[in-house]
Amino acid sequence: MANKNTDIRKNLQQYFTEPIVRLLARTPLTPNAVTIIGFLVTVLAAVYIATGEFFIGGIIVLAAGFLDMLDGALARLTNQTTRFGAVLDSTLDRLSEAALMLGILVPFASQGMVAESLLVGLTLVGSLMVSYLRARAEGIGIDCKVGLFTRAERVIVLALGLLLSQFDYVLVIALVIIALFSFFTAGQRLWHAYRQTRNT
Repeated sequence: MANKNTDIRKNLQQYFTEPIVRLLARTPLTPNAVTIIGFLVTVLAAVYIATGEFFIGGIIVLAAGFLDMLDGALARLTNQTTRFGAVLDSTLDRLSEAALMLGILVPFASQGMVAESLLVGLTLVGSLMVSYLRARAEGIGIDCKVGLFTRAERVIVLALGLLLSQFDYVLVIALVIIALFSFFTAGQRLWHAYRQTRNT
């Protein structure tokens, strides 16, 4: 089931990104440059979110999420895949998630919304754990792309929460969904790592 979900994600990503990637391949832009641009766009989204402009922030989050799909595809198409590029991409992805959560935290904290502020922190921890478990497992030679709720799903749910934030509690519900499914996915990856290593 996990492999099937991964294949579906990969096919959808290829369908939407391939035409853009082929255009980018004709420009001087490198995969690392696309990675950095995507990060800067995410920071811009976080700034808008921090000032309470949730709808605009949501649109920018979607744009940044799309850019995030392009760097790896561009690297593969142009044969510019490097180990540093993978490290840079992973690092800026984590910083991007932190920036967005901090952006959401600002209006919550400024309005004294303690429970919501704690939820932001919990959501960030869950998101980072999903990524950490994959990196740690792959560091010991285990392929660990399994899991229900990857970065793509987190970005989509967060963007929808921001775009519909004018409705009461929608953003909070989005954060609850991300937090719950992130910890569930972290559990899936930990269990997968256990199964792969229990006989070694």
